[in-house]
Amino acid sequence: MPFRFRDNVEKMQGYTPGFQPTEADAIKINTNENPYPPSPKVFEALANLDSEALRRYPPVRGDAFRRTAAKVHGIDPEMIVCGNGGDELLTILMRCCCDEKRPLAYPIPSYSLYPVLAEIQKAPTIEIPWGENYSIPKELYQTDAALTILCNPNAPTGTLVSMDEVRQLAQAVEGVLMIDEAYVDFSDHNCLPLVKEFDNVLILRSMSKGYSLAGMRFGYAMGSRRIAEAMFKVKDSYNVNMATQAAAAAALSDQVYFRRIINKIITERERLITALREIGFVVPPSQTNFVLAQIKEPAARQVYEKLIQRHIYVRYFEKEGLDDKLRITVGAPLQTDALLGALREIINGLLQD
Repeated sequence: MPFRFRDNVEKMQGYTPGFQPTEADAIKINTNENPYPPSPKVFEALANLDSEALRRYPPVRGDAFRRTAAKVHGIDPEMIVCGNGGDELLTILMRCCCDEKRPLAYPIPSYSLYPVLAEIQKAPTIEIPWGENYSIPKELYQTDAALTILCNPNAPTGTLVSMDEVRQLAQAVEGVLMIDEAYVDFSDHNCLPLVKEFDNVLILRSMSKGYSLAGMRFGYAMGSRRIAEAMFKVKDSYNVNMATQAAAAAALSDQVYFRRIINKIITERERLITALREIGFVVPPSQTNFVLAQIKEPAARQVYEKLIQRHIYVRYFEKEGLDDKLRITVGAPLQTDALLGALREIINGLLQD
């Protein structure tokens, strides 16, 4: 008799990450990576790693990074948990909070990994459509969820909820509230002050987008010591390697370089939005390093497939409410120019067919 996995694992679909093209000439604007290199301090830190640092296991809690982050953010180092990317921290917190009798709640549409992690834990999910103008839906205040996740700014919509509105949610929920701020580097404000007001609030940050370290895989969470200690119990002993810890600390310490790169991306984002609207897309304002562009005619899927033929990769979600849209990462100016030129030709061609 062939072996079987757990029933929920056998049945689940799993998470579908963005496609990773291999063509040398590919324009890859589908996974929200930063088009610019990391801070020069990152390369200095990696070059200065010695054999002892690589021979030994890395610091269990990432103390050097935690000291750097504490200084940058003005919080206690003991409130910080390091992870092998933000996704690992989501997994750790899900394992801390959720099981068959302890549900997860979140507004939709949002990051499609959330329900996958819940399914692994066999945890029920409470999915509530966003309110008007992507405000927090009233029903989210009234769930009995053990864990509520608010992606803010939200993916894939690029929208941002005010801190006052998030504060009201933190006051209302009885379980843990994670605010997933993976894209907050590109937004007008963040919710970090709430971790000093509420012991049930956890902020998730990523080094993949704003700090150009997607290939190193590093994320961190900030919250009360009670939440941090629970996560330390659950995480793998040596979950972040020495090179990644050094690179992340160096990148975070260079706020001058970071701010310069962020400003370049925001400027390019606004240029992209304006140009897409001129072509005929409906593009709402974005608080992230991507835009969600809606097109009625021709079909978004047709445009997406034609872009692939030109080795230009954006993200298409074949889901209700998203299947007439393309999510486009803000790239470097030359990438934007190539995309816009291709879109004009593709759309004109499809409309004439």
